[in-house]
Order: sequence, then C-alpha cells, then structure tokens
Amino acid sequence: MDIHGEQLLNADKEVIWRMLNDPEVLRECIPGCEELNADAENRMNATVTVKIGPIKARFSGGVELMDLNPPTSYSIVGEGKGGVAGFARGKADVVLEEQPDGTLLKYKVDVTIGGKIAQLGGRLIESTAKKLSGVFFDRFASKVSVVTGAET
Repeated sequence: MDIHGEQLLNADKEVIWRMLNDPEVLRECIPGCEELNADAENRMNATVTVKIGPIKARFSGGVELMDLNPPTSYSIVGEGKGGVAGFARGKADVVLEEQPDGTLLKYKVDVTIGGKIAQLGGRLIESTAKKLSGVFFDRFASKVSVVTGAET
C-alpha cells in the first residue's frame, strides 16, 4: 500500500528537520503512540496502539533513520509486531523543500501488513492509514506553529 502527500509548513527547513528528528515531538504527533525512545543514533523503539475496524492492536517495534541528507531528506524504515493481530513493515521517504512562504514537506510511505489485520480488507486498512497520516501531519503542523509562533 502506497500513501503519499505533502504539507506546507510555516517554518524554515532546519527547524522542520530538527523537529522530525526529535523523539518527543514525534511521540506527541504519532496517533496512539505510547512510547518512542531513541536507543542508538538514528534508531528508536516504539509502542503504538492502533484500531483498524474491529481490531485494536498494540504494536512494538523499531524504526531506523536511513539515507540521511540533512536538512533535506531521509528515509524511515520500521517494523512492528502486534501479537496475534499481525505485523506492519514500512518505509517512509521524507523530503523538505524550501518555499517562499515556508517549507514543503513531501512524503511517500510504502506499508506491508500481515496477519489478522491483513484480513480486514484493503479499503479499510488504506482509509485508516490515510486517516492516521492526516492526524500525524495535522499534529505536526500544530507543533511547528507553536515553536515558530506562526499560524498554520
């Protein structure tokens, strides 16, 4: 499943880059995130609870930041296991582009889901994934506006 999008943020690239690499900011923006801790340089462990249709699962796993090109781009690669509910593996490519009125954040996510959750059907999973992505970026934009004192 591929999800992609972009969002214009009212801050310069360096501010956005720092925030995208701050585990505390990410923890507060990721829907259902209970824990997100750096355990090594460019590596974090996470625990996230997600509800997809009738299934609510708690995923634990790790994410690694790869292909770093500060402050312009990176890839986030991760995997989470949700017990009997299944697993999720994914990669997100993030690119920041300077704009006259801020920074354009572009993302492309490729996700693979297996186990019981995968049996729910592609439409339900895709709509939930898009909704969760939207919540993340809305929260992130709000955080950026607090840090910069600008309105989004």
